[in-house]
Amino acid sequence: MLFFACKPAATIVTSKEVAVKKGLYSEPKPLTVTETKSLEKKKKNTNTVVTSKSVTAETKSAKRAIVDNQNESDIIIDDENTSYLIRQLINSASENLGVGYRGGGTTKDGFDCSGLIYSTFKKFDITLPRSSHEMATVGTKIDLKSAQKGDLIFFINRGQRRINHVGMVVEVTDEEVKFIHSSTQSGVIISSTKEPYYNRTFVQLNRIL
Repeated sequence: MLFFACKPAATIVTSKEVAVKKGLYSEPKPLTVTETKSLEKKKKNTNTVVTSKSVTAETKSAKRAIVDNQNESDIIIDDENTSYLIRQLINSASENLGVGYRGGGTTKDGFDCSGLIYSTFKKFDITLPRSSHEMATVGTKIDLKSAQKGDLIFFINRGQRRINHVGMVVEVTDEEVKFIHSSTQSGVIISSTKEPYYNRTFVQLNRIL
């Protein structure tokens, strides 16, 4: 019998149109001229590779990295523009809502769960480990009650003994955490920790940014 890591449950959002209506997807506002000039002064020429080995105490405390936001200039992540990057990440991932599941996939031809997260962050020059199990070793573990947009959420599905599913948090309320991920049967969707399956299989939450 074959076991797959990314098991689907009841879907919350299956298309970008529905995400827009629910307020989960919207184009981020462009930076102002002043903000752009400020960022250009801080621009560097190296990219950040985030792995379990390369996350140093300095990286965790300063929370700095260089990102390609596909605009005229790069953004350097710091306290004042991390939220802008997170909006970009969520919007980028949401562009793939409805794309089918594909084992090992990292493109619109199909994604597996870690492939969706890996390719989304990679688009902004942030390189995460390729598997969900290895992604779970990066960043700082956070309690579910402290979840924020952009955090990575991890599960252990189908009786496995280690983490084998990952998504990215896109909305947080007092009652639930919604996350975008790629499931084996439904592809890229947005689900919720209120769903019994994901409530039961949740194991940890990591803050990368």
